[in-house]
Amino acid sequence: MRIALIAPPWTPVPPELYGGIELVIDRLARGFDRLGHEVLLFTTGESTCPVPKASVLAHAEGQRIGAAVPELRHALAAYEAVQDYDIVHDHTIVGPFLAERFPDLPVVTTIHGDLEGELAHLYGPIADRVPLIAISKSQCVPVPDLPVARVIHHGLDAVDFPFGALDGGYCLFLGRMSPDKGAHRAIAAARKAGVGLKMAAKMREPAEMEYFENEVEPLLGEGIEYLGEVPHHQKLELLAGARALLFPIRWREPFGMVMIEAMACGTPVIAFPEGAVPEVVEDGKTGFLVDDEAEMADAINRVNELERSDCRAAVEGYFSTDRMVAEHIELFETILDSR
Repeated sequence: MRIALIAPPWTPVPPELYGGIELVIDRLARGFDRLGHEVLLFTTGESTCPVPKASVLAHAEGQRIGAAVPELRHALAAYEAVQDYDIVHDHTIVGPFLAERFPDLPVVTTIHGDLEGELAHLYGPIADRVPLIAISKSQCVPVPDLPVARVIHHGLDAVDFPFGALDGGYCLFLGRMSPDKGAHRAIAAARKAGVGLKMAAKMREPAEMEYFENEVEPLLGEGIEYLGEVPHHQKLELLAGARALLFPIRWREPFGMVMIEAMACGTPVIAFPEGAVPEVVEDGKTGFLVDDEAEMADAINRVNELERSDCRAAVEGYFSTDRMVAEHIELFETILDSR
């Protein structure tokens, strides 16, 4: 099969810093290639994923995330480049809406965003032309009438992640610097538990900076440390060394890649049961599901009840790249057969 993947223009593939979507695209591209499919990845010029690539933008547009002009330029060039492929797997927002211009080109898209907001109004009108992939069951709850072709959870190669020690002595917060992600709640839980907290978080946009300055920065010190947005190798070291990953979200997280990244390192996840969290974390085995900061603090002091090998095994098993890739190939074949 000739498979073209279109990545968003905001981050290289694989990502050098923050970028869960780009990490998934990288694993898919490598996985399709490993199975012998002919792959083209349309991405930005500095991407290093080891498959054939094409681009129109020399550099990722990370400082203009969400801007219409760079994404539209990227998507228009992508669709010109993928015309001869059997199927196009589009991960951009604007790209699937260009598919109407190419009625003979099979296109499928993965919805990476929250369907409780404006995205819900976009995908319905194109679902009969562009099959939709959701990344969790929870993501679909707000739009029960939206026709989703398949729910496919993300996956990783556990072998690419170092297996951590029994107790690194600190907990870790990893994600975006956003109230919904809950860095301030992670700090409160760590303080209640009497453990240190390291935070590595993306902070580029004005709203992220404002939240940090008002609600997080005043709480730093005495074992609470903000490290900035760290490169991939440092992220792996932090994940592997952590006692637990704290994931105190208060929104319908569509998936949450950092949870399976932590589990791949053998690091348990302590999380609020919002969004897709209950689909990812097995309570009492790969982490704990808790309702508030007080329960999170109690769980931090109970992580020694868990086997780190069970966390790793969950990624080697269900949350693997092989499973994720196989489910995509099955869907692609079904779509092509139906045409």
